[in-house]
Amino acid sequence: MKKDFIASGMEVVKKEAEAILGLQKHMDQHFKKACEIILNCERRVVVMGLGKSGHIGGKVAATLASTGTPSFFVHAAEAIHGDFGMLMSGDVVLAISNSGKTNEILMLIPHIKESNIDLITITSDPESPLAKSATVNLNINVKEEACDLTLAPTSSSTASLVMGDALAIAVLRARGFTSSDFARSHPGGTLGKRLLLRVNELMHKGNTVPHVQEDATLKEALMQMTAKRLGMTCIVNKEHQLLGVFTDGDLRRTLEQHPNNALECKIADLMTKHCSTIQSDILAYEALNLMENNDKKIMVMPVVDDHRKVLGVIHLHDILEAGIV
Repeated sequence: MKKDFIASGMEVVKKEAEAILGLQKHMDQHFKKACEIILNCERRVVVMGLGKSGHIGGKVAATLASTGTPSFFVHAAEAIHGDFGMLMSGDVVLAISNSGKTNEILMLIPHIKESNIDLITITSDPESPLAKSATVNLNINVKEEACDLTLAPTSSSTASLVMGDALAIAVLRARGFTSSDFARSHPGGTLGKRLLLRVNELMHKGNTVPHVQEDATLKEALMQMTAKRLGMTCIVNKEHQLLGVFTDGDLRRTLEQHPNNALECKIADLMTKHCSTIQSDILAYEALNLMENNDKKIMVMPVVDDHRKVLGVIHLHDILEAGIV
């Protein structure tokens, strides 16, 4: 029997896409009420499920938690054997069951009500026992599963996942959740570093900053560049204000123009006066964009305050090593 894997794959995608689009008609007052319950939740949203719905529930809980809604997942089978003790008055339970007849969740309903906990359910049958017991039920009924046997949860589990995402993002918007808030939930990842890490946390500062006075010679500037190993030095006045920079590139040009007496030339006559600078409170990711998108492909940049006083120096390698990209 000839197998057309591509055609089979495309058919699955088509059926699951239709299932997702079918959810639009269920974005109604029930969905609005569920969002309001989650938004006004005093404690945590506890997501429950079993089997494939349990796997979806874990992802939904993670999405809620990372978008400003304290949430965690409890396996329904574990809940009836002690883990229900994690729940308290003020929590909200979000139970996912395609059939709406999952016994392990149904067994918990009397305890949920006794604990004065709102119950939001995601099911394919609004007339199911679980849906009828809920404070509000979200209908994810799909036309057909993508599985030919109509046995493996496919379209229905995808619809459950998308409904969970819809809840999380709708509440995120109502909460006014910002990118900075999101970063605080992801402090160790690349995204968190992009949104939180600033230039002042990565820049070279204090004695590690290469600098010479404006009356210094090229020889003195080279000694400073060699000692600090950043491929440049800042040229400053007595108030430590930036007057310009001198880089490895400037050195090559100087040696071409002054082959016989370059070392005795005053650095103020050789420096690049109109150099790019950055402030210390700028996000490191913004600094990276400025350095990479500059026509001259800047490798190192002085960090100055509003009065052009040198606070430090930021190198492209420092930003890359921080794991921002």
